[in-house]
Amino acid sequence: MKFGVLVFPGSNCDRDVAYVTRDLLGQPTRMVWHQETDISDLDVVIVPGGFSYGDYLRCGAIARFSPVMQQVITHAKQGKFVLGICNGFQVLTEAGLLPGVLTRNQDLHFICDRVPLKVERTNTNWTQTYTTGEIITLPIAHGEGRFYADQATLSAIEDNGQVVFRYAGENPNGSLNNIAGICNRQGNVLGMMPHPERASDASLGCSDGLRMFQGLLEEIAALA
Repeated sequence: MKFGVLVFPGSNCDRDVAYVTRDLLGQPTRMVWHQETDISDLDVVIVPGGFSYGDYLRCGAIARFSPVMQQVITHAKQGKFVLGICNGFQVLTEAGLLPGVLTRNQDLHFICDRVPLKVERTNTNWTQTYTTGEIITLPIAHGEGRFYADQATLSAIEDNGQVVFRYAGENPNGSLNNIAGICNRQGNVLGMMPHPERASDASLGCSDGLRMFQGLLEEIAALA
């Protein structure tokens, strides 16, 4: 399986993700500059965290127009895998690959912490190594992580079972319905505010995030 990690001006978690896919999991990984227009060699595209284009206008709004993003949309429509983490989640909503928006945290402060998450779905390619209702711990680091959608969109997300992760216990940013991560209806596109790549190396004290990447590899191996 070949991973591609997008690199925008202002990305700062791209190397963290590549460390997980390339060094911990031993998978072919290449860094994809935002101006590239051919990603047909990739099986999985990861849109990393950071501050793409300095988060001018609003988070992800400019990155959405980078040449590579049209290729990511095509990649997703082909049923291939896309993961957006933190700023990457924001980019995916701006690009229309996921519903809703990410707005300023409820208390207007930047949050950097580790939080408990409840796994809502285990029948996705990303979460099959977890158990439904399991509580895992992942880091967060964002100023605009409050998930918001109008009532009709929120109801559709819930009715279609698109919520993959919820904040367990205290809601750190005011996200509606405690939503921390969602997928598209097909389940091949996942966006989440917490950082699984920062909880993948056991030497850091937590490897709950690594299981997400491992689950995807196991799913692909089973389909091969």
